[in-house]
This record gives sequence, C-alpha cells and structure tokens, in this order.
Amino acid sequence: MMGDMAGLEDVEQPRQRGGATAGRWIPSGKDEQALSALELFGNPTEAEVRLPSRPESASAARRITHSVVLRQWALSPQTAEHAVLLVSELVGNAVRHTGARVFGLRMLRRRGWIRIEVRDPSRGLPCLMPVREMDTSGRGLFLVDKLSDRWGVDLLPRGKTTWFEMRIADRQPPLSRPDA
Repeated sequence: MMGDMAGLEDVEQPRQRGGATAGRWIPSGKDEQALSALELFGNPTEAEVRLPSRPESASAARRITHSVVLRQWALSPQTAEHAVLLVSELVGNAVRHTGARVFGLRMLRRRGWIRIEVRDPSRGLPCLMPVREMDTSGRGLFLVDKLSDRWGVDLLPRGKTTWFEMRIADRQPPLSRPDA
C-alpha cells in the first residue's frame, strides 16, 4: 500500500531479515536517514522540533515520525503508516498555506493514545472540505478526519497548533500466573 501513496515514496515498510542476524535490528539506509534527521532536528517526544517551512521538510518530518512511532515507541507498522501520512498532510498545509519560515513538530504518548502536533505562526484555521472521488487536492484534512480518532486546532497568542490523536494498544507484558 505504501508504494501507491503519493508523497510517501521515502517511507520504508518493515521487513524481515534472514540469516544469523534475524534477532538483531540492522539499520537500513532509510533508518539511518531517520536517525540523522532526529540528530539534526531533535526528538519531538522531548521538545518541539522546529523545521524550515519548505517542501523538503515534509520528508524530514515523515522520517522522524516513522522512526519515533515504529522504533522508539514500538507501535504497529499500520499505526506508523497512518501517523506518517497524517503528519505529511499537516506539514503540507503548514508549508503551503501559512507563509511561515518555520513550523514545529511535537509528538506525545500517553496510555492508550498518541498525539502529534504541528504548530505554525498563522491564525488561519484549516477547513475540512467535502471530498469527491476525482478531486486531486484538498484531501488532507479529510484523511486526518478519517484516519485519526480525534483532531483539532488550538489557537495560540501567535499562531495555532493543528493536532491529531490516535488510539493505540499499549502492549503489556503477560502477567505471570502463580500456579504456572
């Protein structure tokens, strides 16, 4: 599915590795790019990451999101895929419609939820538009609305934060039974 999605050509699907290294994660070229993006811009789970408001920053935001969701948080590949797509849409809106020089990316996790935020200095509100099958643009917030559990916009004194939240299944270690 990832290969068919416009704008996501640099997102790698998890793959099985064979041979003697099957139990050990070996970074691929894409993983190394994600790690270098985290080193260059920072970790959005620790503090807001500021990225230049240029189209190529969407690629860095996707890499960072993919790395955090799949590697750092160890969530499912489908959750990572959806988060990457939605981040791409929010970043695209921030770059195209705000005239900002930078935007911020923040990622939060709490029990049962993840929240991803994109902050920009514009107070212009995004608008969820009806989407028809043959539309070639304007689908960003429609996708955010369909793939996230909640989304919204928080107005700030100088700008806004557009965010989405997704429910996740927190993996709990199995409880050991006293009779086992």
